[in-house]
Amino acid sequence: MILMNKEDVIEALKQCNDPELDMSVWFLGLIYNIDVNDDNIKIKMTFTTPFCPYGPHLIDMIKSKLKEAGAKDVEIEVVFEPKWEPSEDVKMALGI
Repeated sequence: MILMNKEDVIEALKQCNDPELDMSVWFLGLIYNIDVNDDNIKIKMTFTTPFCPYGPHLIDMIKSKLKEAGAKDVEIEVVFEPKWEPSEDVKMALGI
């Protein structure tokens, strides 16, 4: 059994790119909280917009990457409070 830690989860999240922006969900700041209990992962996250057409795809991608990395169970809670705001680094990368 592979026991995961928060750093393992973050590394997997860095491999999950938003299909529209082609940047990782971690870099974009879409991940609000990570709770690791052995190989059970709970994540609280948001989308760039509540109407994100890629939301289900992102969730599936995150679950898949985390299970590839050794997670047994992945629970993702999607929230819209607080509203997502891009960081200065993200704004620079997007040219805004």
